[in-house]
Amino acid sequence: MAEVTFDEQTMRYVALFQDTTRTTVVDCVIGGDRLIFVVKEGDIGKAIGKRGEHVAKLKRLLNKDIHVVEYSDQPDKFVANVFRNYDVKGVQIEKRGDIVHATVTVESTKKGRAIGRDGRNLRISRDLIARHHAIQSVSVA
Repeated sequence: MAEVTFDEQTMRYVALFQDTTRTTVVDCVIGGDRLIFVVKEGDIGKAIGKRGEHVAKLKRLLNKDIHVVEYSDQPDKFVANVFRNYDVKGVQIEKRGDIVHATVTVESTKKGRAIGRDGRNLRISRDLIARHHAIQSVSVA
């Protein structure tokens, strides 16, 4: 697991998010025009706000897409949470030689979006997962 460190910009995003939502941010990843906040387990509802009001406000303020992921210390649950928007059907984690691999099965109509253009969403998700769990590779089925 990588040690999670924030640069100045990320710290500003985290401070704004925590002030707006009154939740605890475990991690924040900047993926181009998108910010992914990982919140403490149990804080997801509070972080999103009633009818998504916090996410909408932050999106307006920061002019970026905002994604909120609930942390879990159970690797399979965390992987499912990262892919939550794609209707996860299941997560299988296995050791392949020296590599721990997670296969996420999502709703077939959402598989393309889960992977993203040129694999961008999958790459961001994999990096996020690797920051918190000993999982080096992720595929979407």
